[in-house]
Amino acid sequence: MNTLSPTSWLQALPRQLAALDAQQLRRTRRTVAPQQGAHITVNGQPMLQFCSNDYLGLALHPTLIEAARDAALQFGVGSGGSPMVSGHSTANAALEHDLAQFLQLPRALYFYAGFATNASVIPALVGAGDGIFSDALNHASLIDGCRLSRASIQRYPHGDLAALEALLAASPCARKLVVSDAVFSMDGDVADIPGLLALCERYDALLMLDDAHGLGIRGPQGRGSLAAAGLTGAHASPRVLYMATLSKAAGAAGGLVAGSEDLIEWLLQTTRSYTFATAAPALLARALQASLRVIADGDALRAQLQARIQQLRTGLQPLLARTGWRLLPSDTPIQALVIGDNGAALALMEGLRQRGLWVPAIRPPTVPAGTARLRIALSAAHTAADVAALVDALQALADQGPAAEAQ
Repeated sequence: MNTLSPTSWLQALPRQLAALDAQQLRRTRRTVAPQQGAHITVNGQPMLQFCSNDYLGLALHPTLIEAARDAALQFGVGSGGSPMVSGHSTANAALEHDLAQFLQLPRALYFYAGFATNASVIPALVGAGDGIFSDALNHASLIDGCRLSRASIQRYPHGDLAALEALLAASPCARKLVVSDAVFSMDGDVADIPGLLALCERYDALLMLDDAHGLGIRGPQGRGSLAAAGLTGAHASPRVLYMATLSKAAGAAGGLVAGSEDLIEWLLQTTRSYTFATAAPALLARALQASLRVIADGDALRAQLQARIQQLRTGLQPLLARTGWRLLPSDTPIQALVIGDNGAALALMEGLRQRGLWVPAIRPPTVPAGTARLRIALSAAHTAADVAALVDALQALADQGPAAEAQ
């Protein structure tokens, strides 16, 4: 029975959904099941996927699966409480120790989810009267955390350190927090971490780095973007809070922050999603401990991934020259093929789907207007034949014309 009055704001929802359809912005979920390598089924259809953040192919790694199974037998499936009550299992404690050792930072804190980590850590660091300086292309979780903090937020143009310095120099705030992705999730480029840290030292700011897409991929033994910049171990700075997710190259789930002893202790005491949310189950912690060992020994996996990245970039060059499409600069697994028009990007995605290839079209507001793109995510699980199939399919679709003409 419809109990909504004609003037209820809820009556506007059908029109608002129709507006999304008209702009080709409505998103659709699909049901998936893993197969071998980079192959999955999508709504029952076998597909070769180029959309997963499982950059090293560890989600199905037998070592991780065995560790999770053994932990489930020992600890059960759920954690039973928040970390501050009964949820901080011996497995979770051991993982935090291993994370700190792996990252070569003094201390680490393990959260149940990466998004919740960013959304709640920032409000634990700064509040009303403080200043946040955020890269314009930061991830939504960082943006939400900034807004929840009630601090003054100033966005600087993407990667523009001169603009950031001007904002820091002009700020009257005593407490300043600079927030940046380390690897940007839609473009695949990498922040100038030494440059950011130098500004934070000059203007007495804390630097928070989100390395969701760098952990496991960048730096010696996959230790992440901070290690790649030479800023861990003896060179670690107390001005850096390192954040990463464990749901991408690590192959499992969760989030972490790492930094100085005092900084991590403060976040343990004050971060609401850590205090009030149920802890991640021990089976995930055990799987992640196994994952860290595989990552540390994973130079061959990272070399295979880099080979696929170079193969894709080389293979697409002739196509770019004649279509006007742009492949953004990136040596990371995130390869953004900018098409421009929403409809053209969707047409390409559909054409690839019909050929058994799943590559997502990313549209505004996730990316700026006029930069709709295919976000190609590569993995060590991809073979040379897989990447060749994608390049050939894009070539065939470009030959058909409509997607390129829709610009």
